Amino acid sequence: MTEAKEPTLVVEGLKTHFFTEAGVVKSVDGVDLSVDRGEILGLVGESGSGKSVTGFSILGLIDQPGRIVGGSVRLNGEELTTASPKRLRSLRGDRIAMIFQDPMMTLNPVLKIETQMVETILAHRKVSHAEARATARDALGRVGIPSPEERLDSYPHQFSGGMRQRVAIAIALLHGPDLIIADEPTTALDVTIQAQILSEVQALCRETGTALIWITHDLAIISGLADRVAVMYAGRIVETGSIAEVVANPRHPYTHGLIGSVPSRNRRGTRLTQIPGMTPSFLALPPGCAFAPRCPRATEQCTAMPELAPCPSASHLARCFHPMPEGAAS
Repeated sequence: MTEAKEPTLVVEGLKTHFFTEAGVVKSVDGVDLSVDRGEILGLVGESGSGKSVTGFSILGLIDQPGRIVGGSVRLNGEELTTASPKRLRSLRGDRIAMIFQDPMMTLNPVLKIETQMVETILAHRKVSHAEARATARDALGRVGIPSPEERLDSYPHQFSGGMRQRVAIAIALLHGPDLIIADEPTTALDVTIQAQILSEVQALCRETGTALIWITHDLAIISGLADRVAVMYAGRIVETGSIAEVVANPRHPYTHGLIGSVPSRNRRGTRLTQIPGMTPSFLALPPGCAFAPRCPRATEQCTAMPELAPCPSASHLARCFHPMPEGAAS
């Protein structure tokens, strides 16, 4: 009998805290995730839910006063939380890559695209400059940039916003990484360019076997892009499952509220759902379920912390004592 292969990425009990003068900010407080080869996982939540910090934690890019205080991050079975800075540098850009919301966080404005891409290749591979340039040219072509040979000689300011983001994606894909973390990379783009990039990224993951975590606040994007979704609130995963399970049958009241606030899912003439209140401060989280103060289904029981439990299938989990009834989204 063939042994089941471990997912590309396994995150268990990840805790990333920031130690400030005002107190300890538990931005990530016990997150569990896994992503298989070629799979796209959507990590969804409001601003300040901890999803970007989760991505930076996986990469080992947490600066003081923050640090990972617990949990495990394994890439192809290799533990990253205890890896040396040198080992992490060798992995970043090679086996694991990140696409930022602003492509200018990836691109140096005073260097030609060729220089930036070739340097990235030569940092991880012993190849000639000509081979590196050919690889860079092919990568630009794969993400839909016309005349890639000529565009290698351009500077970032000579590209539109959408084209700069394509270059950033091409750089992330240069080494055929095992995992890409994309932190809202299409938020600032118009919807036409956004749709093109989403389609290209989806196809590239299928072709190359790269696992992808797509971080966003937009459930509508995830619905058409991802295979599975993890919904995050106040530093914890509150619901996870396949797109079909979660979008069609959300069980956590927070997920239900997010889906209800998407205009395309509401019948014409009906009011959008509004989640009352604001995301709580990480310095003053309520005891138990952090969503309880905003939740219409909360009871005294919610002062304890619920576990992620099957709801109802083993692949669909929700962290709630009083999950929404089945079919509540329809």
